[in-house]
Amino acid sequence: MTTSPESGPRPRTSTPLAQHRTRFFDHRIPSLHAGRYRIDNRQVLKDVDGADRVIDATPQPFDVVQPRFGIDPIGINARFPVPDAVGTYSRTLPHINLDAPALPWSRPLGSGHGAAVPWMALLLFREDELPEDPDAVGTVTAGTVRELLAGGLGPGKAPVLPQDSLRPEEYDEVCATVLVPAALFDAVKPLPGEMGYLAHVREGGRPDATRAGDDPEPDEKELNGVVVANRFPAASGGRHVVHLVSLEGFDRYLTASAPAEGVRLVSLSCWAFTSEPDSGIGFGDVCQNLATVDGTTPRPEEELRLRLPVSAPARPTAPQREALDRMAGGAVALPQRLETGERTVAFHRGPLTARPAQELPDPAATRLDSPGEALVYLETYGVFDTSYAAAFTAGRTLALADAAFRTALMEFRASARGAVRRLASHPQLVGRAVSARQLTAPLAFESFDRMLTDEGGTRFTRAVGRAGAQLRTGRRRDAATGVRRTPADPRALLSRPGVADVLTQAAADEYRTVTGWLDGLRRLEMLGLEHLVPDSRMLPPETIRFAYIDQEWVRAAVDGALSIGVGHALDADLNNLATRGGPVPACAVLLHSALVTDWPNTVITGYAGGTPVEPLRSALYGTALQLLLYPRVIDRFELAEPPRGICFGIGDLGTIELREISGDHIGHPKDEEFPQPAGFGRFLRPGGRDVLNVHGSGDALVPALAAAHGVERISSAQFALQMINAPQVKTFSRP
Repeated sequence: MTTSPESGPRPRTSTPLAQHRTRFFDHRIPSLHAGRYRIDNRQVLKDVDGADRVIDATPQPFDVVQPRFGIDPIGINARFPVPDAVGTYSRTLPHINLDAPALPWSRPLGSGHGAAVPWMALLLFREDELPEDPDAVGTVTAGTVRELLAGGLGPGKAPVLPQDSLRPEEYDEVCATVLVPAALFDAVKPLPGEMGYLAHVREGGRPDATRAGDDPEPDEKELNGVVVANRFPAASGGRHVVHLVSLEGFDRYLTASAPAEGVRLVSLSCWAFTSEPDSGIGFGDVCQNLATVDGTTPRPEEELRLRLPVSAPARPTAPQREALDRMAGGAVALPQRLETGERTVAFHRGPLTARPAQELPDPAATRLDSPGEALVYLETYGVFDTSYAAAFTAGRTLALADAAFRTALMEFRASARGAVRRLASHPQLVGRAVSARQLTAPLAFESFDRMLTDEGGTRFTRAVGRAGAQLRTGRRRDAATGVRRTPADPRALLSRPGVADVLTQAAADEYRTVTGWLDGLRRLEMLGLEHLVPDSRMLPPETIRFAYIDQEWVRAAVDGALSIGVGHALDADLNNLATRGGPVPACAVLLHSALVTDWPNTVITGYAGGTPVEPLRSALYGTALQLLLYPRVIDRFELAEPPRGICFGIGDLGTIELREISGDHIGHPKDEEFPQPAGFGRFLRPGGRDVLNVHGSGDALVPALAAAHGVERISSAQFALQMINAPQVKTFSRP
């Protein structure tokens, strides 16, 4: 297996069974902003003398009502990170999803700003930043709008709103406020030219909806307004609180310094979450380390196989070549003690091999009855290979250690022996549809049952009628008539059609227990890690290894399990009935990494010829090692970051992957990482508060993205599409 040539983890590009349409729009500007309006109606009529007569109608006031001092929680579709979440979010920009798509643009921010500039913003604060909420748990100061405008809710500059813009009932509305110190507000406030990029309209869609390209009209029921924060949570972790604030009445402070007393902002909605400390190693970093040597160069194929790393001499001798060849297949050299008591060094491996196992010669391809039969002797070099002998011993040891399996196996053999001997002594039953009871019930019971059913019951009537006369004369039964039966060979009967199926019914419960246990052995369920990886150097920490499954090794283990309690050849033949079980895995993947511990919900997918292959088994050994067994040899293996829904931010490597922002493949990856060299630090404002320089002075993100796409400017929808922090995936593929 080798890694695909990508330089870093990529967003998942495999096509799901049900596709969802997701489109982004720059904004939704209403035809009428929220506010107070008046309709003046004047009619001009011509009098009979030709003069104009003017009639003024009564003015008709009306209000366009939209939320202004608070948002009903019912109108919030989603928030990310979710309230009270705990996780590593230092590379994520929080966002809020509103049911009303036009709400961020429902009222003008102030004179001099375009209609596309929203009147609200999402601000992120950390612990010990807000004087009234030092623990960042979402504490706010509440009061009426009248109290707020009069400065009665505490220190901080209150918003200056035109009195004629307020409806009388609004003065008595209750609002939540938050005091933001002047220096903090100046550090985190978005610029008017940035606010349009931090809000957009998103359209979801039902599965298999018409997707972009056909350019259908937006589905009104699937539109949401989205507001994104411009600040990353702290890499050191801790509590964070997010406020969706109204900037109405503060627009002049967006381009000038805030008043010395700070600003008291209306908090339309707020929530808190905890970000765990960021070690600097994320999902993408771990995957990159598994797949590459230095972060860029893919690991050689041989490094991804389950084998012992060895250094070959420049000119190996024939014995050395033999040893290197066996170790290349996954074997190790271990001290061994043979059945005869001799001590030697022999080659050994478990069921996992670095390359397909060699086909065994015919003598060893028959059923194994002892570990000695499974020994492979390399006569040229005088060395044993004990792999199959060890498999036989492992299966036998596991069977002896499991009382339930031992009991079921013995009872199954006993029932099957009795049944096959019954068939041997009653050859007329062979080839007929017989039941398990006919083969296991006492003969007298079976004869009585036949008497009741033969000839429609008349045979039973005749027998009862003759019984009295026979007893009086001293005869117990009629003289035997007919030809004496010649018993058949029980072992020969096992090859007759249908006989095996009937015998397995003779002790159906025990048979299911035996075959179920053996299926678990085929899936390597009872084997310890030392059987799978004989040397820990084959699977050091932070590695991934691919291996084939040696079918003959598994078969030897099954033969060892079935060898217990075999008294004669018929028992050995009956063992074959228990070997008709489930499939043996064809290949395995071993993952020894922090991914297993820190990302337990990683989406793992194997493919064969482009088709996903479900694993036969997925198991954990300890806390950091995972084994996956597949029924077919896979040619592609993917590790995908657990899905988190749509969120915004940067990848673990300090980059984002450029996506197509125009044409017929909008949203598709361009296979280009941005920026180069990696690192988003250049796009942060100075001051160490992790505030994104979206479109301010200096090295700003939006112009840099536009230049990377070769265009003069990008829209807010294109910016949102580009900043989606999709789950990352690393692909390993066979050459």
